[in-house]
Amino acid sequence: MNLSEHTSILAWMTEPDALLAEIERLLDGSEGDDDPELLARTLTDGYARALRLEAERSRLQKRIGQLTATLGRDDPATAVGELAALDERIREHDGALTSLRAKLELLRVRHSLAVRAPAG
Repeated sequence: MNLSEHTSILAWMTEPDALLAEIERLLDGSEGDDDPELLARTLTDGYARALRLEAERSRLQKRIGQLTATLGRDDPATAVGELAALDERIREHDGALTSLRAKLELLRVRHSLAVRAPAG
């Protein structure tokens, strides 16, 4: 993954996020007004986001493995600095993923209730 892809992923983690705002808006709304189709689309988008975070985390872990394998051959100061940066990014991804999963679980429950609600 190149620098611009990393920057892109970090941007939606730190800037106001339309998907997270939509999830919050739906969770803050009245259960009786839930639109099952909108909830389902938002859940799908959220699950896709979670998969991207997990894939990025795997890439970061792979890079850590590559760095540790070359610690004796490359400049240790450079490797240690990059390892620290990678560790920080993994922590950020873990926090974002944990938060996203918790919100998606709440949204999934809302979707289940909306689907079961009598049409009215």
